[in-house]
Amino acid sequence: MKRAKYQDVLDLGEKLNIQNGKVEESDGKLKIWGTASTQYEKDLLWDEIKRVGGENPDDLMADIKVADESVYARHTVESGETLGKIAKHYYGDASKYNAIYKANSDKLKSADLIYPDQELVIPKL
Repeated sequence: MKRAKYQDVLDLGEKLNIQNGKVEESDGKLKIWGTASTQYEKDLLWDEIKRVGGENPDDLMADIKVADESVYARHTVESGETLGKIAKHYYGDASKYNAIYKANSDKLKSADLIYPDQELVIPKL
């Protein structure tokens, strides 16, 4: 049963609160639909699909849309975080922190001053 194979993907979809989610199994394929809040969440789902099913799974059809295409992600700052750490998390490169700073210049007075519970826009690069 394909659903069991891809259960980790379905669980992640629930955790991310994917909207309008639908799952069907037919013709030997698992078919999933839904809408992620941001591109980052869509990427997380696809990374999990590839982890489970390989780079081009032939037993799965997924149609994941993105609700907010104006940003890559939205991030709520946690205690101890820096823009560099946040950039590393989303982009894999801490030196891209300036892109986050520029996208949030209306809220941030300095790239060195961020506070817990601030919501930051993570821009597309």
